[in-house]
Amino acid sequence: MKAQLLTMSTPDGPFTIIARDGAVLASGWTAVPSELTGQIHAELLPAEYEPVLGLGTISAAVEEFYAGNPAPAMGVPVLQKSGPFRSHAWDMLRTVAPGSPVTYTEYAELSGNPKAVRAAASACAFNAAALFVPCHRVIRTDGTLGGFRWGLAIKESLLEREHGLAPAPK
Repeated sequence: MKAQLLTMSTPDGPFTIIARDGAVLASGWTAVPSELTGQIHAELLPAEYEPVLGLGTISAAVEEFYAGNPAPAMGVPVLQKSGPFRSHAWDMLRTVAPGSPVTYTEYAELSGNPKAVRAAASACAFNAAALFVPCHRVIRTDGTLGGFRWGLAIKESLLEREHGLAPAPK
C-alpha cells in the first residue's frame, strides 16, 4: 500500500504528515519521515511513500490550526491501531477543548478508567498522529507540562497558541 508524504513549514518548525486514503497515519514536528514510521502499527505501515505538495483538508487543517482555528484538525480522519483502552483514549483526546488542557488523571477518567493514569500517559506516548490527536493538551497534575515526543518547547507553543481559545468561565 502507498501513502502520501508531506512536510509543511509551521511556526514550530517542519511538520510532516504521512496519510493514506484521506486519513492521517502519523504526523509530527520533523522533516525526517523515519521519525514517524516507527509509530505506525505494523498492519498499517505503508510499503511506499509518495511525496505530495498538499493533502487537501488535512494540510488545510494544519494551516487553520496555525491561523488560530484548531477545530478542523479534530475533524481530520486518523488511522491508528492498538488495544481497546488506547484506541478509546485517543478518541477521547480529540474531545479535549483547545485552551483547556487536562491532567493525566483527568485524561484517565475521561478515557473511562480513573485508575489507569499510566495507561493514559502511555496512550499519549504512543500517539502517532500529533496535532490531530492532541496529546499536547495533557499536562501533569501540578500544572507542569510533562513530556512530549516533539519537545517541551513545541508543547508549550501549542498550548500558548490555544490558550486564548479557552471558553470564558461561567
